[in-house]
Amino acid sequence: MDQVKYPIFVTNFKTYESATGVKALELARLHQKVGDELGVHFAVAPQVTDIWMIASQVTIPVFAHHFDAACAGACTGSVLPESLAQAGADGSLLNHAEKRIPFPTIIESVTRAGQVGFYTLVCAQDLEEAKQIAKLKPSAVAIEPPELIGGDVSVSKANPDIIKDAVAQIDVPVIVGAGIKTPEDVDIALQLGAKGVLVASGVTRAEDPEKVLRAFGEVLKKHQKAE
Repeated sequence: MDQVKYPIFVTNFKTYESATGVKALELARLHQKVGDELGVHFAVAPQVTDIWMIASQVTIPVFAHHFDAACAGACTGSVLPESLAQAGADGSLLNHAEKRIPFPTIIESVTRAGQVGFYTLVCAQDLEEAKQIAKLKPSAVAIEPPELIGGDVSVSKANPDIIKDAVAQIDVPVIVGAGIKTPEDVDIALQLGAKGVLVASGVTRAEDPEKVLRAFGEVLKKHQKAE
């Protein structure tokens, strides 16, 4: 978990064809290159089958999309945090809007992650859920209103108050996601006190990912100097 530094820009590769397999590795390397050149902090969240390949080729944080709170043994189909860590993952997203889990499972998962020293970025749909999750002391909470995910209007512009309120009321780092597409979106989120952003299609579906990453990176650099 010491590898994760703020402000951070996390790209969720989801299951986009442009971020699967060899293309995922190429995109992760691009994050590494731009991050190194600008001196800013990028992280990637590829599909589980791509984690080992990517983690063996880059030094930026690599997160899984999800893991199970199961223990070693007769749990066919489960993915353990220990196995992800051995594959090179530094942590995992949890409770993403596209992979929701019950609150008791979030409790178990955060506990299991703590046993492994695994970074947990737990997603919340609204402020109340974020406050409940924050009580579990995950590494960070990601605020992602589901109605804005994948859209053209960012949470930074559509609902800046949720960012301000989360930062004021939550005592773990707040990451912002949903509709983040432009450097201005990132700038607003960080100005409001967020410690980073969680982005997907803004990078994975970009015509020129390097150009986009550099533009986002310049915003990170500005805020990094200000801290």
